[in-house]
Amino acid sequence: MKNKWRILKILVTVILFGFLLSFSLKRFNNAKMENVSINMNQTKTPVYFVDEKDIKDLVKQFNPTKKIGDVKIPELEKKINEIPFVDSANVYMNLNGNLNVDIKQRIPIFRLNKNGKDFYVDEKGVEFPISRNFSYPCMLVMGDVDASEYQELGQLVEKIDKDDFSKKYFIGIKKEKNNYNLLTSDGNYKVEIGDLENIDFKVKGFKTFVEKYLVYQNPNKYKKISVKYNNQIVTTLNPYFKENDSILRNAPKIELKLEDGSQKTEVIKAETKKPEPKPEPKKSEFKKETSKPKKVEKKSEPKKSTEKKKETSSKSSSDKKKKAKVVVE
Repeated sequence: MKNKWRILKILVTVILFGFLLSFSLKRFNNAKMENVSINMNQTKTPVYFVDEKDIKDLVKQFNPTKKIGDVKIPELEKKINEIPFVDSANVYMNLNGNLNVDIKQRIPIFRLNKNGKDFYVDEKGVEFPISRNFSYPCMLVMGDVDASEYQELGQLVEKIDKDDFSKKYFIGIKKEKNNYNLLTSDGNYKVEIGDLENIDFKVKGFKTFVEKYLVYQNPNKYKKISVKYNNQIVTTLNPYFKENDSILRNAPKIELKLEDGSQKTEVIKAETKKPEPKPEPKKSEFKKETSKPKKVEKKSEPKKSTEKKKETSSKSSSDKKKKAKVVVE
């Protein structure tokens, strides 16, 4: 009998508890939603692609009655995640009747100009459009970049942003005929890196070239500096720069040699020798032939005839393109 009374008490308690719970839930669902809290997860560099007003407008669309029970949380969360600027969203209701929306926005790694269109690419390699309300400062990339290269390209941009030397010199990236070029802020030259492999080694080679050679010259002398080759740097001179034929005199630990060929090249090795001076052109030789004056009845002054033969050294035309190779040992 005692066991029966215990079972009966438990059943009555459960029924009362269920009745009170259903009554409370019904009352809670019919109550008006007091507040909507929009939480934007920010990083060191804040982004403002998503406007809180737009999120609140979406909440109104999914809850026109403003009752807690009429809020379709799964559908609202799915709709917010479909916004191209949103990386992830979490929607939930607390016991006070407040609706909370936590949003993590996409952070651009670089801005890509491709086929005449501009858009952002985040660290996951996801494309999303440019915002009319907010512009994020990031590296500009131009050219026909394949989507499979987005993550490697993003890693290159992150390395440039973290390195003070690279951040000072490189302001953009351009892809031309499967070759990547780094656009610089100093001078009109570009730095050719080829593919996206061995980036650290290539940037280190350019840094060595700047510290040991470029700092002693006018940067407008060069049109292109290529570091895509192993253990050497090939530079293309700017044909519109007047002083391209001058030799570097003040740079230490550099030997400069000229090679004859269809194109003039400069080969520069990092050695301790001083630059050799250019050989001076030979002076022209003159051969003179004189003829004795002929006797004439009338007195006249003798005439002298001279013939000059000049020998000059031939020079290669300066209109041809010039290239320079720098081998850093």
